[in-house]
Amino acid sequence: MSETYDLIIKNGQVVLPDRVARLDIAVSSGKIVKLTEDLERSSGKTVLEAEGQYVLPGMIDAHVHFNEPNFGHWEGFANGSAALAAGGCTTYIDMPLNGNPPTVNVPALQLKAERAAGQSVVDYAFWGGLVPGNLGELEKLWAAGVPAFKAFISNPGGEGEGRFREVDDATLYEGMAKIAEFGGLLALHAENDAITAVLGEAAIRSGRTGARDFAASRPPLAELEAVARALLYGERTGCRLHFVHISTTAAVELIEAAKRRGQDVSVETCPHYLLLNEEDMARLGPVAKCAPPLRSPEEREKLWQALAAGKIDLVASDHSPCPPELKLDPGLSFFAAWGGISGAQSSLELLFHEGVNRRGLPVPLITRLLAASPAQRFGMAERKGKIAAGLDADLVLLHPDMPYILQAEDLLYRHQMSPYTGMALSCRVTATLMRGRLVYTLKDGLIAPGGGEPVRLGNREPVR
Repeated sequence: MSETYDLIIKNGQVVLPDRVARLDIAVSSGKIVKLTEDLERSSGKTVLEAEGQYVLPGMIDAHVHFNEPNFGHWEGFANGSAALAAGGCTTYIDMPLNGNPPTVNVPALQLKAERAAGQSVVDYAFWGGLVPGNLGELEKLWAAGVPAFKAFISNPGGEGEGRFREVDDATLYEGMAKIAEFGGLLALHAENDAITAVLGEAAIRSGRTGARDFAASRPPLAELEAVARALLYGERTGCRLHFVHISTTAAVELIEAAKRRGQDVSVETCPHYLLLNEEDMARLGPVAKCAPPLRSPEEREKLWQALAAGKIDLVASDHSPCPPELKLDPGLSFFAAWGGISGAQSSLELLFHEGVNRRGLPVPLITRLLAASPAQRFGMAERKGKIAAGLDADLVLLHPDMPYILQAEDLLYRHQMSPYTGMALSCRVTATLMRGRLVYTLKDGLIAPGGGEPVRLGNREPVR
């Protein structure tokens, strides 16, 4: 008698780590159990036809801001995770800032976990934070299941005593030493605050407050210096490092040189640095404002070259939403507008559209950047990140030739703002499965809200 499976995905172009192959996928109990040709349809309780489509591992977005607790009206777990599911993302790691209190101790982590329970469409984990005064909390957060810590070398903004604060040099060095003791990982927003603060204040005083003025106030030098300083501290302490939203190839090359010296360091960039540039920021206005800012068209091209050469480890959205009045109020200068881009729903389609369909990059490279590499770096590789027997059946069907214009009404964010609205895309996510269960289809929309669970990282149980 033939074996029976919960689900069979038939006739898809399955994206494996090193190649694409026409295979069938058998799923039982939420896990991939078999990859082979010509599985009998009768052996599946449910059969999903994937003819003409790619089957990819679900994206792991390691950098989102859903602003819980207490700022869920900016996004929230339910809306943010629904948008991720619609974009082919099956796991995310939520940043420790923008909510209040920030996730800098275990009680704050527990509060965030309570807010996510039963609300998230897809699976999740939570970053811890390194801030002045919380060195004694770091190992407790690690034991409670955070995959990594986040620190700001520049001012992260926000208001009030409860906001997330940037680190001084002593906190940065001592924090790295402490994190290295228990084998943790520290991620850095790397911009030199002294440079950006002085240039920004001078621009505002002289009335230079447009998009290009903002970009000039946060020059590539500010990123390069902060990266160099953090690499030096990391080398001295032995701390594993990860650089978020890197925007310049000079910084990528500095990190690449550190890797060649044997330093344990990884680098992330974002779709907006690969799809947009400073001219788009001036054209679109504050909806395209972020920090570091969008760079020149030439810098954008060089980032693609670095990505194709394997010098960028992963791509994450850095989804950072806010209410419309903080972006679109005509009384706000560009400097005063909220600095964050909403893009979580579009990452996979953007990378496939531009990277594969337009530039001819191999599909396995894109899945490495969006799934395998973040799974490996953040301790999820035993469960997620690849299409392989024994791993979670976190899968995405993507049609490579389904042109459409992204409209605001397509977005599942709480606030339907994005710099990608109006963009012509050549491909589309048609279905997303989390642990073998359909959570989104293009035809029916969101199918299964609230089923996401915290991800266990190695032997560390997450706070629930």
